[in-house]
Amino acid sequence: MVGFASADSFRPDTSRLRLLPIRFERLGADRFLVGNMVGDMAEMTATELERLCALDLTPGDGLYERAFEKLFVGSADQRAPQQLLALRLRSRLSFLRAATPLHLFVVTLRCEHSCPYCQVSRQSKDRVRYDMDSATASRALDIALSAPAPMIKIEFQGGEPLLNFELIRWIVVTAEERAMSLGKQLQFVITTNLALLDDEVLEFCAEHDVLLSTSLDGPRDLHNKNRPRRGQNSYELAVAGIGRIRERLGPDRVGALMTTTEASLDRVEEIVDEYLAQGLDGIFLRPLSPYGHAIKTKQFHKYDAREWLEFWKRGLRYILEINKSGRRFPEFYSALILRRMLSDEPIGYVDLRSPAGIGLGALVYNYDGTVFASDEARMLAEMGDRSFELGNVHEHSYRDMVLSDTLVTAVADSLTQTAPQCSTCVFEPNCGADPVYHHATQGDLLGIKPLSEFCERQKGVITHLFELLEHSPEDAAVLREWAS
Repeated sequence: MVGFASADSFRPDTSRLRLLPIRFERLGADRFLVGNMVGDMAEMTATELERLCALDLTPGDGLYERAFEKLFVGSADQRAPQQLLALRLRSRLSFLRAATPLHLFVVTLRCEHSCPYCQVSRQSKDRVRYDMDSATASRALDIALSAPAPMIKIEFQGGEPLLNFELIRWIVVTAEERAMSLGKQLQFVITTNLALLDDEVLEFCAEHDVLLSTSLDGPRDLHNKNRPRRGQNSYELAVAGIGRIRERLGPDRVGALMTTTEASLDRVEEIVDEYLAQGLDGIFLRPLSPYGHAIKTKQFHKYDAREWLEFWKRGLRYILEINKSGRRFPEFYSALILRRMLSDEPIGYVDLRSPAGIGLGALVYNYDGTVFASDEARMLAEMGDRSFELGNVHEHSYRDMVLSDTLVTAVADSLTQTAPQCSTCVFEPNCGADPVYHHATQGDLLGIKPLSEFCERQKGVITHLFELLEHSPEDAAVLREWAS
C-alpha cells in the first residue's frame, strides 16, 4: 500500500528556526547590509531585517529562502549550518598551516632616487655601510628556509636593491643549493626602480627565474614629479626597463605598482592609460602609507580616505569599461577583495588576513640583521619606533621570533573575529587587520575603528563592490571573472 503525504507535511517548521550569528550596517535610509561570520552578505530593508531578527519568516516569501541561502538562519534541531560555517571559516584560516611564506631581504638602504613619499628612510648611494653583508644574508637565509611554508618567496628590497646586486646573486644561488636538501620550493622577486637594470641583471634573472617588480606612477610628468632623480629621467628608465624585461624574460615577468599622491587624484584615467600603453596586465590603485619620508615631507596628510575612495571609484569605473570592451585588465586590489567576498580560499595578501599577516605571513631582514614583523614595521623602526622588532639573525632563530611576546601580542590583538568593534562589524570577514598601521596612526595595535582611515577605505571598497555585484549585471560579470 502506497501512502501519500499532504503538502503541509513537507512545509518547514518555522517554529524551529534559529538565528545564526549575523552583523549589519546601515547603507541608507531604508537599506541595510547584512552579513554572516564568513562574509556572505545581502541587502535588506529595515522591515526585512526586523523580520529576520524576529524569525518572522514564511517559506515562499523570498526572505526565508535568502536567509537560508546566506546562512543567516538554520534549524534548531540541526547542526549542519553551524558545521558548514565552521568548515568555511577553517578554509579561510588555512594559511596558518604554512606560516611565513614571504621573506623580505633589505639588501641596502642606498638609493639614487629621492621620492618625497618614500616609505623608507633611504640613504645616498655612496653610503655602503648601509648594505647587507654575506654573513648576515647567510644567517637570514637559514631562518627563512626554516619557516614551515613549503614554498618560500624571497623578495629583495631597498633602497634600490640593484645597488647591491652581487649580494642578490649570492643569495639566489645559495638559496637554491640549500633549499634542495630541505625539499623547499623557491620564488625570487627583485623590487627595483629599474634605473640600474642592465644585461647582466637580465641574464641572471632569466637563468634563475627571478621576477621583477617596479614602480610606475603614471605619465612622464607625474612619474618624474613623484619619483625624482638626478637627470629627471626616472620615467624614461622605468619604461625602458619594463620593455626590456618583457622582451627578454616575457610579459608576465614584470609587474608595477603605483602610489597615489595628491597630484594623482584627478588623473586616474591617464594613469590607467599609461599602464595599458606599457602592456601591463593590471593596476593596483594604492594609497600612501604613513611611514618614512611620506610623513617627513607631509605627503601622507595631503589627502584623506574619502578623497582616495573617490579616486579609486573613478578609476574602477574607467577600468570596468576597458574590460567590457574586451581587454582583461583588473584593478588588483578590487580583485583581492572580491576573492575574499566570493570564495573561502585563503588570501595571500597579508593586509587582508586575520590574524594579521605580520610575522606569520612575512618576515623582514634589515640590512644590519635586525628582523621585523613586516615591511611597514621596518619602516616604522627607521622613524625611531621599534615596537615590532622581533630580534636579530645573529642571535635568534625563526622559532624565537615568531613565538616572541612582541609578535604573539600583536597577532592576538589583531584577531578581528574577537576584537572590539570588529567582531560586530559586517565587513569583518572580508576586511583584515593592520596593527602596524593603527599603531603608527593611533598609538594602539587595535585602533579606534571609527577614526581609522584603514577601516574607512575598506568599508568604502567592500560596499561599492557589493553594490556593483548586486545592481549592475555587466559590471558584476567582469568583477566575478577577476575573482576567479
